[in-house]
Amino acid sequence: MNTNQQLEHIALLAEVDDLTYRLKRWIDDCPAWQTAHKSRALITRLLERVETLRFRLETPLVVATFGGTGTGKSSLVNALVGTEVTTAGRQRPTTKTPILLVHPELEPEALGLDLSQFQLKRVDAPVLRDIVMIDCPDPDTSEGPSAGSNLAILREIVPHCDVLIYTSTQQKYKNARVIDELADVASGCRLVFVQTHADLDSDIRDDWKNFLSPSYEVPEMFFVDSGKALSEQKAEQRPSGEFGRLLNLLSSELGAAKRVEIRRANLIDLLQEALVACRSDYDTGLPHVESLIKTLDEQRKVLKDTLTKQLCDELLMNRTLWERRLLSSVTDMWGFSPFSAVLKLYNGLGAFIASFTFFRARTSAQMALIGAVQGARWMKSRAKEQEAESTLDRLSTFGISDQQLQECRLVISGHIHAAGIDYAMAEDRRDLTDLRKRAASLEDEFLGDASRVIDDVIEKLAAASSNWFTRCRYEFLFLAYLIFLLGRVGYNFFWESFLAPIFGAASSPEPLLKVDFYIPALLFLVIWSLFLVSMFTWKLRRGLTQRVQNFAQQMAESRLVHGLFPNLEATCRHISGDSQTLTGLLDQTTQFRRNIADTSSGFLGGRRET
Repeated sequence: MNTNQQLEHIALLAEVDDLTYRLKRWIDDCPAWQTAHKSRALITRLLERVETLRFRLETPLVVATFGGTGTGKSSLVNALVGTEVTTAGRQRPTTKTPILLVHPELEPEALGLDLSQFQLKRVDAPVLRDIVMIDCPDPDTSEGPSAGSNLAILREIVPHCDVLIYTSTQQKYKNARVIDELADVASGCRLVFVQTHADLDSDIRDDWKNFLSPSYEVPEMFFVDSGKALSEQKAEQRPSGEFGRLLNLLSSELGAAKRVEIRRANLIDLLQEALVACRSDYDTGLPHVESLIKTLDEQRKVLKDTLTKQLCDELLMNRTLWERRLLSSVTDMWGFSPFSAVLKLYNGLGAFIASFTFFRARTSAQMALIGAVQGARWMKSRAKEQEAESTLDRLSTFGISDQQLQECRLVISGHIHAAGIDYAMAEDRRDLTDLRKRAASLEDEFLGDASRVIDDVIEKLAAASSNWFTRCRYEFLFLAYLIFLLGRVGYNFFWESFLAPIFGAASSPEPLLKVDFYIPALLFLVIWSLFLVSMFTWKLRRGLTQRVQNFAQQMAESRLVHGLFPNLEATCRHISGDSQTLTGLLDQTTQFRRNIADTSSGFLGGRRET
């Protein structure tokens, strides 16, 4: 082996090692999915062949004949080696036991074949210096693939072959049974197409090539007369015509320099076809997995919406207390101003009214009674605040009903079965008790300090409702009426009743405004104040409700972040990622085949890229 061959040998081993490493990594990372297990089993068996390739790189190429009964396989073998080493027959199968032809200098044990299955013959022929030949049984006999049959023997031999010489005749080249068997055995082999019986048949190579082209690469075909070629060699003449060209090409193109190239091409062909089969199985099974993922998302959304509504209703039961705290925060941030004074009066209206009762007390007993009433009112208010705080505590155990859990399980279980998910590894298809425990554990993952979150919501909303634009707007609207009212009173008091007669603007002073003016003015002041307060508190209430709803939704999402079937969801995500990895492996292998796997030999064919 020269330096270039050694470098090529090392490069091939590196490529094979890298490919093997990626495939083994993919095999080890197997999701709990029946389709994935099936695909891994196929690729695992393929890797066994990759390992044998490493030990067969330096052994001669194994060339076998393949063709229907009477297509001249044995005659072609006799002609190639230049002597009758196998019995030929045109109408019936004559090869029962495969014949292995090797050069006398070759140790057949190095081929890695089960020699007990062959009739071994050593032949000192030039064509056998770099290859070994196998005369195989016919694939189109009446026997089935039972143990010991011709078809079973053929299927055991072909995986060890590097090149198949596919022989056919004018009568047999469209034989369906032979074509079907070729489709099964051609993966991982280079093909040489030979039409025999040139002494009897017409040349049908163009039609044969068109017939095979949709599924096979057919660069060249040979039309030979094996009997004539054998006679020429017995007469020590160089074979002429198509047979001479075939013999020359077999001797040169299948030599030691081409072993690495051909075996690499065979391996990549076999790998690509196996990955295509895996990709096809994945494409068949993935719609069921996607349907399961969609169902899981739908069930999660239904549970989240239900939980959000329940949590929101529970929180809004104490909305009055939250609004009171919010209004107090707003007035504290607002500072002292006319409208903030109105807001403080509105917020403390109950205590303000109750304070007047102390002015009606005449005795210490009355004072004690009024104090007791106010104390009871304060205790009641405090109890409501504590109840509101306990509501937040109850939210951490606010759960999902058993009916919902049972419904989810029944819906999901059918999709699990259709998708082919491994139940034992998903660990989610269990009884209602386990699902209830799962729901409880999800509830325990809720935000730890709900009270602090509510305080943050109130503080942020109060700050947003106390900005300068809002304050200026409400202060202006409130003061507009007060300015009008004070202006009207001042105009009457200073001008109409006093200054106008002095400056001659009026003949007599106007009387001062009476109670009939002040009572409606005060009434409208109260109405205007209530209107502005109502607008402001409505805005606060709407903002608080929206924040509480958002808060409830976040709480629900935090509980259902992993769902009720976390292992199943993880398995589905694993399957999706595994599918992408398989696509990447297939794309890399296909590109690998396009770049370096296709042999440059002009007469070797093979399966087309699928």
